[in-house]
Formats: sequence, structure tokens, C-alpha cells
Amino acid sequence: MNERRYPLILALGTTQTLAWASSYYLPAILADPIARDLSMSSNWVFGAFSAALVISAVLGPRVGRQIDLIGGRPVLTISNLTLAGGLALLGLTHSIPMLVAAWLLLGIGMGYGLYDAAFGALGRIYGEAARGPITGITLMAGFASTIGWPLTALGLEHIGWRETCFAWAAAHIVIGLPLNFFVLPPVPGAKRAAASSVKPHIPIDRTMVLIAFAFAAAWTVTGAMAAHFPRIMEAAGATPVQAVAAGALIGPAQVGARIVEAAVLKRYHPIVSTRLACLTHPLGAAILALTGGATPGLFALFHGSGNGILTIARGTLPLAIFGPQNYAYRLGLIGAPSRMAQAAAPLLFGLLIDVMGSGILIVSSALSLAALAALMMLRQRPEPS
Repeated sequence: MNERRYPLILALGTTQTLAWASSYYLPAILADPIARDLSMSSNWVFGAFSAALVISAVLGPRVGRQIDLIGGRPVLTISNLTLAGGLALLGLTHSIPMLVAAWLLLGIGMGYGLYDAAFGALGRIYGEAARGPITGITLMAGFASTIGWPLTALGLEHIGWRETCFAWAAAHIVIGLPLNFFVLPPVPGAKRAAASSVKPHIPIDRTMVLIAFAFAAAWTVTGAMAAHFPRIMEAAGATPVQAVAAGALIGPAQVGARIVEAAVLKRYHPIVSTRLACLTHPLGAAILALTGGATPGLFALFHGSGNGILTIARGTLPLAIFGPQNYAYRLGLIGAPSRMAQAAAPLLFGLLIDVMGSGILIVSSALSLAALAALMMLRQRPEPS
């Protein structure tokens, strides 16, 4: 059974790395060059990117329902086509309306192709045994920024930002599309199931609300740190070089934590690892405060390790609590507030940093502890309706 899983994990890990690198991690490198070339503020690029995240959040439940009915293969192949189209349009952009249209198309592709869709596809295939494959693909895709940022920067330097967008689009057609289409198994009777389906009623009960709140609070912190980590470290007293070096530790910390999850924490209910993950950011912030800002690298390791496990928990915790029935649809409902929060976090935290400086870590730590409090109120299995 494990032997049959490995090709699927390798394929989905590759396509997830490609999807994240060419969408979510793209603005960090290309926002300023695009803005300069189009004679506009980079805020337009980041604003369009935030709109794309909102689009992906709104699409989440619908995408999940489609995966429950027809499986992940058609949904994820659609994501490759849509992301390729959005990247091609971005490469052709010469005005603000074209820029917005490109990012809205990319938002649709992100809704159809990032982690929630991949987790839903694995849940559809493996049911309650999907925890291992979910961990496997996040181990690979944890390097999306590590791989994507240098590749995008290399393309920017040698062929320009437009051709870099075209290259990422081609990668979706040449690499992502064949892997998702040929490796993901089809679902028998999918057409009949889709034709005769009735939209399930999933009550937004106490357990759903607690999980959705916990992930929304945690991913607010993730989104804010992804956008402002070097700036916050400099406000805490680190030099620019120290801040950048510390930021480079986040990716390896995420992957290291996922290895610990796969080797050790898999023996326990996912709620245990999720609760531990919510503690790491506040602990790192406390150490940073006690050392007067002298340990940005240690803070990065704490923050990155928690973020690495939270990514897995986003797929495994709802599966463990609610089971595989309507899993992808439920995942879309739970994940929608997280994506909304992730879209708003960079702007909101940017405004607060202007006022609070490194004191913003008090806010991020409070959000992490609020997520922990919500998780402490959860039962491992919900009460029957």
C-alpha cells in the first residue's frame, strides 16, 4: 500500500511546490519590478494579490464539494490551466485593469490548486489514512519559497519579469498538468454521483466554529510574518543582515517540524501537535523580548516550526475529528476564514507596526494563544448531532 502511495505523494508534492512558488510567493520578488515597469505603486500589485486570496477563500467550499463528488484529478488539472492562464495574462499586462484581471484569474487557480484542494483529494482517496500522505506533500512543498524565490529572481535577472511569468505558465502545462492528470486516480462513477448529488448540510456548530477560529487566528500570524518578518526583526534591534538571515531559517524550520510530525507526533491525535504548534510563536517572541532582540534566528526557528505543523494540521485535524465524509467540502468551509484573514493580515499588521514597532509581537502572540484556547475547548470527536 505504501509503495503505491509514493508516486502520488511525489507527484502532488511537486505540483504543490509549483503552484505555491508561481502564485503565493510570486509578489515578494516581482511586485516592485512590475510596479516600476507599469509606472504604478507596488501597492496595486499587493492589493490585487490580496483580492486573489479573497477569491480563493470564497471558492474554497465549492471546490471542496467538487472534490468530494468527482475527486481531485479534474479539479487540480483545472488549477494548472487556470494558473497558467493567469500567469500568461500577468506577463502580458500593460495596465492596472489587466493586472487586476490577471490576479483574479490567479486567485481562481489558487482556490482550485493549493493545499486545501490537495488535502481534499488525498482525503477522497485515502479516507482517515490520509494523514501520512498529507504530511508527505507538505514536506516537499515546504520548500516552495526556497525553490521559487531563487528561480523567480534568476528569471527576473536574466529574462525579465514578463518572460519569468511565461516560464512559470509553461511549467504548469509541461509539468503540473501531466502529473495531476496521469498520477491522480479517477473516481469511479463520478459523473453519476455529480448528476444525482444533493448539497450536504454541514452544521456550523461549536466544533466547526472553534476549529475555523483557531486556524484563522493562526494563519493571520502566518500571513503577517510572511510579509513583515525582516521589518519586525529590525524593529526589535536586529541589523538588516541579521533579519534576512533569520528569515532564511523559517523554511528549514518548517520542514524540520514536519519531519518530527511524520516520525514522532503521528502517534498522537492531531489535536496534540496542533496545540503544541500554537505555543511556538509566543515562546519565540518571549525569548526575543527577554534577550533584547538579540535572538532573531531563534525566534525564526520557533515560529517556523509551529507554522510547519499548522500547515499539516489544517488538513489532518478536521479529518481526525469529523472523518472522511464530505471532508473536502468541510475543509473549504473551515479554511475560508483563514484565507480571508491571511489576505488582510499584511495590511493590518503593516499599519500596526508603524505604531507599535516590535511590540506587534504581543498582538501576534495573543492571536496564537487565542487559537490555542479555542483548541483546548475541542473534543477529539464532536458530539453526535
